[in-house]
Amino acid sequence: MLSELIATGRFVDLVLILIVLEGIALLLIRRYRGKGPKLVDIAPTLVAGAFLFLALRFALTDSDPMVIAACLTGALLSHIADLARRFRN
Repeated sequence: MLSELIATGRFVDLVLILIVLEGIALLLIRRYRGKGPKLVDIAPTLVAGAFLFLALRFALTDSDPMVIAACLTGALLSHIADLARRFRN
């Protein structure tokens, strides 16, 4: 069962849902408790992670290598944006 979830990419789908839920949870905590990171601080990290998992999903399902490369490029750009923002502060 687990091997089928991994081979079909469904496991990655679950992880992507968890990434979205993490972002929502962090935003709700900030909104209602006034604590926690701002969206601008967490978005690049969440987006980079999501792109990496998308690349994994496409690789597991034998997708076009250009699609995988595009996902990896998106992760890299998001990571660079995150680092640039951190160094500016």
